[in-house]
Amino acid sequence: MPVVDGAWEDWLKTNVNRGCTVDSMIDAMMSAGFDRMSAGAAVQRATGGATTAAVKAGTEAVAPERRSHADALDEYQYDAAPIARGNVIRAHDRDVRVLMRCDRPQIVVLGDVLSAQECEQMIERSRHRMKRSTTVNPETGTEDVIRNRTSEGVWYQRAEDAFIENLEQRLAALMNWPVENGEGLQILHYGPTGEYRPHFDYFPPDQSGSAVHVARGGQRTATLIVYLNDVPDGGETIFPEVGISVAAKQGSGVYFRYMNGDRQLDPLSLHGGSPVVSGDKWIMTKWVRERAYV
Repeated sequence: MPVVDGAWEDWLKTNVNRGCTVDSMIDAMMSAGFDRMSAGAAVQRATGGATTAAVKAGTEAVAPERRSHADALDEYQYDAAPIARGNVIRAHDRDVRVLMRCDRPQIVVLGDVLSAQECEQMIERSRHRMKRSTTVNPETGTEDVIRNRTSEGVWYQRAEDAFIENLEQRLAALMNWPVENGEGLQILHYGPTGEYRPHFDYFPPDQSGSAVHVARGGQRTATLIVYLNDVPDGGETIFPEVGISVAAKQGSGVYFRYMNGDRQLDPLSLHGGSPVVSGDKWIMTKWVRERAYV
């Protein structure tokens, strides 16, 4: 049975705003594979508990068309990732160890990306600047706070100071991608129970809001997440389509690529941050684009 992920929540929000009836939204979700109880609960949350009569009648919801995983996988062609081969990668000023590689999707788990001292410095300089994290609205491209992402964060400008500039150079060398194609570093903090439900980092081409972001440097091509502290329990980065889970260990990281040379987007790159069960979680995220990010 499908789950109410971010895409379904966006669909529900859109159809509530269109004035679709409660019954039509439930029927549409059932036609897509939900049972009546799950569909009803999701629609009730989206409408704030409104009854059928309380929602404007006359507009019928239609379930979104979804390609099967088999169709998407048949389309996506894996080519060589830019990240270097070998068990140790010289990244500007530091040797980074390769702990694991996965070819489909393209995932590389890395050790010693940052030193313990650098991790602690990054946390301390970010602590007083944190704000509630947002995600891209699929319709407008604006940044919205949503339930699926329960973290707080801060963005750093590229070359904001010497410390940040050195980290940018290291990550660019590690990812083998130009510094100017990278978005600024983002630091995220998740408290107890904090999570980020499964999602894609690329901007969905079929959503109008993506155009605002793609105009600033093209599509995102890859992500690097660096863990700034050890998480005693929970907080893993998960790839649910392939059953991979990466534990949060201070200084280590996980790189994953989701756009190939033909600009196809990898459906297996779906990923999320598991709920923090014990302690808290600090991460540093680097997204890179096709072209110079402005």
